[in-house]
Amino acid sequence: MQISWNDTDPIYRQLRDRIVELMLEGIYADGDALPSVRQIASDHRINPITVSKAYQLLVDDGLVEKRRGLGMYVVEGAGSRLTNVERQKFVNEEWPRVWDKIERLGLSAAELLASRGRSA
Repeated sequence: MQISWNDTDPIYRQLRDRIVELMLEGIYADGDALPSVRQIASDHRINPITVSKAYQLLVDDGLVEKRRGLGMYVVEGAGSRLTNVERQKFVNEEWPRVWDKIERLGLSAAELLASRGRSA
């Protein structure tokens, strides 16, 4: 798990967001075990308490569950629930800003599609 830390958000929030991205990408599927707190803390040289806070956010969101003595696991349906939430977030929050910028710049659908083909 690669993470590029930034200075604007707390580390535990960035870690939580990265795990959510990995769940959306299917790296962590429903029923999969997450790496242990110690493993992530060691791999990324961060405090285990920081990792625990990130995991607790995931538990609070209903995305993972703690299995006593076994670790943290992605709950059934978490991937599809996350996809739905992210779609709604994009449509309601991000897309209007993108659309406004497209209009301000006078870009056409053809230009956007052509540029996507060049960058892929």
